[in-house]
Amino acid sequence: MLATHAPPSLINPLQLFRSHSLFSRAISPISATRSLFVRTVASMASPDHVAGTWYSVPELRLRNHRFVVPLDYSLEPRSSPKISVFAREVVAVGKEDQLLPYLLFLQGGPGFECPRPTEASGWIHKACEEFRLILMDQRGTGLSTPLTASSMSQFKSAEDLVDYLKHFRADNIVNDAEFMRVRLVPDAGPWTVLGQSYGGFCAVTYLSFAPQGLRQVLLTGGTPPIGNGCTADTVYRVCSEQIILQNEKYYKRYPEDIEIVREVVNYLAASEGGGVLLPSGGILTPRGLQTLGLSYLGTSAGFERLHYMFEGVWDPVLVPGAPKQISYYFLNAFERSIAFDTNPLYALLHESIYCQGASSSWSAHRIRSEDEGKFDAIKAAKEGRPVLFMGEMIFPWMFDEIHALTKFKDAAHILAEKQDWPPLYDTNMLNNNKVPVAAAVYYDDLFVNFKIAMETASQIAGIRLWITNEYMHSGLRDGGGKVFEHLMGMLNGKKPLF
Repeated sequence: MLATHAPPSLINPLQLFRSHSLFSRAISPISATRSLFVRTVASMASPDHVAGTWYSVPELRLRNHRFVVPLDYSLEPRSSPKISVFAREVVAVGKEDQLLPYLLFLQGGPGFECPRPTEASGWIHKACEEFRLILMDQRGTGLSTPLTASSMSQFKSAEDLVDYLKHFRADNIVNDAEFMRVRLVPDAGPWTVLGQSYGGFCAVTYLSFAPQGLRQVLLTGGTPPIGNGCTADTVYRVCSEQIILQNEKYYKRYPEDIEIVREVVNYLAASEGGGVLLPSGGILTPRGLQTLGLSYLGTSAGFERLHYMFEGVWDPVLVPGAPKQISYYFLNAFERSIAFDTNPLYALLHESIYCQGASSSWSAHRIRSEDEGKFDAIKAAKEGRPVLFMGEMIFPWMFDEIHALTKFKDAAHILAEKQDWPPLYDTNMLNNNKVPVAAAVYYDDLFVNFKIAMETASQIAGIRLWITNEYMHSGLRDGGGKVFEHLMGMLNGKKPLF
């Protein structure tokens, strides 16, 4: 069973704040009528928190915050190396000085930064009607000491890199959130958390180990598997059925693409080295082509975007007798779709998000081999069957074929075999949860399997579920403010229990 208490790496940031020698002063209560300006000036003077000045985009006011946090919360504050965590505060115009409840948004990933608002639209616009929104770049992403292909090259060995990367999972993302909360929220009060996809995984970790910091929790396509050991094998096995179904839907909508994709696979297989060079220097192989499913099979309008890519897959023959070749347009679109050059942390840490005290041992690679007949692209093309695209899976060969990942191959193998991952969830705490929780569970979700989501929901006391097939995994983004409004209505009494 999971431990029924927080592991050593999960500490109370309020205790850290009080015990740190730089902050030995007492935290005095902040009156509900005190101007936020006073609190802001005080926080700007703190060595571990700097708040910027307000600036504007249409209908929104924004302000940047930078926090200096421990890399390793299990160490004494002075002993741990420090990293920076960035957060953007967002309010509706005219509400800068109003006492609003706080809403922390946890982005999907792992390894992706928060959205950058350019206007008041979608769920952000809806949230800012009521909340002071905090968009946190999770550690290692965006402006939070970003772990990029170039910055990670500073490490002298794969072992050194892995020793650093082990601190970038949900447990420490929650520690960072708590570090921020006690410095941002008046009286260090609780805040509401909205977790999208992997951000929902982090929110359930939050419920497990720091529920005192939570007022409410909203999950959108982010209800994780919480079993002991490594749950990746279970995830990939149960997701296989949905992956096949999404492929069938795609080819039913665009039946002409069956032959086009087969033709591309045959071309790649017959090419020297088993593929063609990508603009960045990597290689596109038949199995690499199948990874397009990650970007396009499980999101709104993904089918259309994938189809339009294949519309332009071939260069025109301008000179009689010129050989047929895949277009630069297609190769460039392929690389932009996978985004490993800008967000390599996703590939490196993806399977570790399922690990508690056990290694993943390249789970996706092992599970795919069980269904190799179904997902073998070259074999399918030769037999005249539709070539199946893959879902959300990371494979060891990606660190050979994707240029931005090649230098991290050794580190990826070490991470895959690492066993001593600390707990991410506490089932006892979840069984006795007192925090109001509402979750959008998408019936056709390609990324977070419906059956697994329902199993986990049964372990979270008091959770309210909105089960729908109206949206895909990207429902929060695609639904404007509807998904956010629906979940809030479930918690504030606008949508009563039945």
